[in-house]
Amino acid sequence: MLGLIISLIVVGIIAGAVARLVVPGRQNISIPMTIVLGIVGSFVGGFLGFLIFQHDPMDGFFQPAGIIGSIIGAIIVLLIYIRVSGRSTARG
Repeated sequence: MLGLIISLIVVGIIAGAVARLVVPGRQNISIPMTIVLGIVGSFVGGFLGFLIFQHDPMDGFFQPAGIIGSIIGAIIVLLIYIRVSGRSTARG
């Protein structure tokens, strides 16, 4: 159980950081929020993978994804966050 939590945090920080680098503009979110962004993105990526491939290795559609799915999910979650928050993320 502890290994799962640690792996979720590590994948979360990697996926969240890559998503923040890929999405243009400046996002004013902290490091813990970047980790949460990556973890939520991992579950979004797992859900999208289930919808696209209709194959479920863990007997549930709500599951964490691999690193690529986590990054894609984190990008989607970050874009939704930027749109919903209504704040300007680019300075210039």
